Amino acid sequence: MKRNLYLTTTPVEEAREIYMNALGSAAAPVTETISVIEALGRVTSEAVYAKYSSPLYNSAAMDGIAVVSSATLGASEASPLTLKPGRDYMIIDTGDPIKKPYDAVIMAEDTQETGDGMVIRAAAHAWEHVRPVGEDIVVGEMILTRCHRIRPIDIGVLLSGGVTEISVYAQPKVGIIPTGTEIVEPYEDPKEGDIIESNSRMFEAMVRENGGMPHRYDIVEDDYEKIKAAVLKALDENDLLIVNAGSSAGTEDYTVHILREIGEVFVHGVAMKPGKPVILAKACGKPVIGIPGYPVSAYLAVENFVCPVLRSFTGLRESHDQRIEAVLSRRLVSSLKHREYVRVRVGRVNGRYVCAPLARGAGAAMSMVKADGFCVIPQESEGYEAGDTVEVMLFRSSEDIDRTVVCTGSHDLLLDVISDLMSGEDEGIRLSSTHVGSLGGLMALQRGEAHITPTHLLDEDTGVYNESYIRRLFPDEEMLLVKGVGRIQGLMVAPGNPLGIRGIEDLTRVRYVNRQRGAGTRVLLDYRLKQAGITPEDIDGYDAEAATHMAVAAQVAGGEADCGMGVYSAAHAMGLDFIPVGEEEYDFAMRPETYEMPEIKSFLRLLTGGEFRAKLGELGGYSFENTGKVITIRG
Repeated sequence: MKRNLYLTTTPVEEAREIYMNALGSAAAPVTETISVIEALGRVTSEAVYAKYSSPLYNSAAMDGIAVVSSATLGASEASPLTLKPGRDYMIIDTGDPIKKPYDAVIMAEDTQETGDGMVIRAAAHAWEHVRPVGEDIVVGEMILTRCHRIRPIDIGVLLSGGVTEISVYAQPKVGIIPTGTEIVEPYEDPKEGDIIESNSRMFEAMVRENGGMPHRYDIVEDDYEKIKAAVLKALDENDLLIVNAGSSAGTEDYTVHILREIGEVFVHGVAMKPGKPVILAKACGKPVIGIPGYPVSAYLAVENFVCPVLRSFTGLRESHDQRIEAVLSRRLVSSLKHREYVRVRVGRVNGRYVCAPLARGAGAAMSMVKADGFCVIPQESEGYEAGDTVEVMLFRSSEDIDRTVVCTGSHDLLLDVISDLMSGEDEGIRLSSTHVGSLGGLMALQRGEAHITPTHLLDEDTGVYNESYIRRLFPDEEMLLVKGVGRIQGLMVAPGNPLGIRGIEDLTRVRYVNRQRGAGTRVLLDYRLKQAGITPEDIDGYDAEAATHMAVAAQVAGGEADCGMGVYSAAHAMGLDFIPVGEEEYDFAMRPETYEMPEIKSFLRLLTGGEFRAKLGELGGYSFENTGKVITIRG
């Protein structure tokens, strides 16, 4: 056999591009449906939505007593109040349902049992230490995007949300053939001239790590026909084949000749040191990669060429944990008694990392799914102020963070839709959205802590959305407002509208649930109340706040409130009746330099695309007359 002399080598990136293009459908992913319980490490092939809310009912967040909050008014250290059992309170454990007439929990350690009843020394406010229905997960909420590798916390959240089966990319079967007359198994006693074979076991681990199922074959000696027979057998049994050793220029390096005989070789030799003698081929319609024998060369070859093919099969993306420094977007207060791990979302804005804290409660498992890492508050520290630089332990790679669009402002279901579409992009761009209301989002944009802000703030004097607020908050800057969608706002009520609610004027006779201060929906409500001559004091529940449209809908659906204002899509998702109040404009504010970012270009392309419109059409309540139009606003 002649030597395999290759006088030129192909650059790594070029070789990879040549190979992936040549493979085409040979590396196309296949999907399958599996049990969530067995889904650890698998990659979602489509977005996953919650079937149930969590918790399913209003539940006690503490051990103690359930009380009627109004009956505790006046209790203090100076004037303790004795509650009567069966009349004023009932003993309750963490997780127990909170049923009418009770609407609050007093912790056991804040009570004193006597012969007459239970003594309390502080009043309880409504819903204190109560987890409302849907606090963690709301039915219809997107739990995972496509192309997400499932972690242990994800399994718990999926099951809590009622999801028991999930569509994932199938795991490719990967054959591994070690070759060489001089190599022996690790359990054999090596003689002079023998080399212990270890590469194949490293490959097995790398294949598993990248979502494949390895099948390591017995060592094949340097014999052309034996190697050829082993290769053909392995190709019949697997989706991808790795042949180790025999890829170089020696007289007994047969791999490239065999692959040229039974298939096609696209690259032999890459500009990589160590690791030059790599073979990239296809045979029997399947990828075959010849790997050099030296361990470091072998590792680098698998990392650069096998792993990308595996990720093409599985939808998996590379990630490595690391620590970074980030600017904290919101104050974090902590107890001196503990080291606290606060879940945060992280993005890179204007050349610096910014982290936004997520829910801190022990029951908020969904925040682990959403988190990019932990901000660790040391013991003996009272916390950090907004604007402080903190250390973050990342769950994702800094490359993933750098491809993240930080979206802070008003909530809408369309953000989940566009986040899913962006996750499916080849670049793997992520949308990290934090719901703080339109005004809170514009203030985050003002501080340089967001790329874009979804906003729908109505100017009562002009009837124009968003522009006057941007002028006021950015008086010395030129800003851009990208028109988003028209959406219908209205009152969400129980199916059949049993209370006969017709409009804003009826809010004085029902139990209402509001949005948080600064939310555009709340601004619209206040405007409509003013038009109707109604004051906030006239509405039962005006001060009861929910952070998203879906959270409002969940409370109405669960009977905790009779009515709440929100968008039609949220009402539709929860099976509620809907009384339209009016159409509004839901837009995106950003700086001109942000508009030029590749990630933002991808966001805007998807925003105006047909798939996005089709998905919003399924949700209902949206219009697209000016979507994508850019307005320049000068202070």
